[in-house]
Amino acid sequence: MEWLLNVVMRGILGAIAIYFINLGLAALGIASCVGINPVTVLTTGILGFPGLLALYGMGFYKML
Repeated sequence: MEWLLNVVMRGILGAIAIYFINLGLAALGIASCVGINPVTVLTTGILGFPGLLALYGMGFYKML
């Protein structure tokens, strides 16, 4: 039960982090490359901060 609560909390915090990172990137003139959807929330929920970095890494790689 504790593991499930940790995954849910990391997913919620990951979605909030994606939102604010996208706002910051938009202010710099960079199109947001990561959207908030069930897959990204699940990725950040399971992997945490490394999952967030992986999502943005793949997004920037895709922009190249």
